[in-house]
Amino acid sequence: MELWDTVVAFLPNLLGAIVVFLVGLIVALVLRSVVVRVIAILRIDDLAAKIEIRSQFDKAGIRLHIGHLLGWIVKWFLIIVALIAATDILGWSQITTYLEEVVLFIPNVIIAVIILLAGILLANFVQNVVHSAVEAAKLESAKFLSGISKWSILVFSLMAALVQLQIAPDLIRVLFTGLVFMLALAGGLAFGLG
Repeated sequence: MELWDTVVAFLPNLLGAIVVFLVGLIVALVLRSVVVRVIAILRIDDLAAKIEIRSQFDKAGIRLHIGHLLGWIVKWFLIIVALIAATDILGWSQITTYLEEVVLFIPNVIIAVIILLAGILLANFVQNVVHSAVEAAKLESAKFLSGISKWSILVFSLMAALVQLQIAPDLIRVLFTGLVFMLALAGGLAFGLG
């Protein structure tokens, strides 16, 4: 009898959690479609193609579609929020706490993506400037110097994104410090011996 009473008492919470999750799922799917359409109307993907963001991802073998990416982020953010509400109704505090940590981590992912995109844009811009400047000076190493400029910015951007994601931040700081020290030492030797 007590088991039956427990099941009957738990049923309203279970039904409430299912309803909350299903409503959250529907809202997530609708908002994903809205985000994809808004990005298409604003022609953000065309802008990304013009400023060579898409071509950089294509070279890496990644097909970038900004509308679908943002729509995917919005969809899963809302699904996780609906799961948090559902697990809270059911009283599953450990799962709720874990999902809250996931939601709080999402802004770090978005900032890391923005850092990488900004790094790619800056790297391409600096590469073009250095290439033009070296060619204007009629030196033969235009491709080499512009490539070094581009890849140094990309490496620094990648390190900054990893620190933002809190992936081995101490290791990345050590690598960054070592890289700066190596460049300073190389520069000092080049000027000293030259």
